[in-house]
Amino acid sequence: MADIGVGLIAIGAGLAVGLTGLGAGMAEKDVGAAAVGAITEDQSLFGKAMIFMVLPETIVIFGLVIAILGIFVMAN
Repeated sequence: MADIGVGLIAIGAGLAVGLTGLGAGMAEKDVGAAAVGAITEDQSLFGKAMIFMVLPETIVIFGLVIAILGIFVMAN
């Protein structure tokens, strides 16, 4: 039978990835709308808009790193 600690680590890893994904999606919704509006007015803002679109995705990468650390480091 599995230890309860391993199950709690798995739940924590799922929450880390899921909640950061949800937060990044909510942030990207607003940033994407503003980026599309800025690009329609001035085409030269495409590069800056793409940088701002990538920033919320780094939050998901941080959540994934925490989940991987939790599973592979804390479970042993």
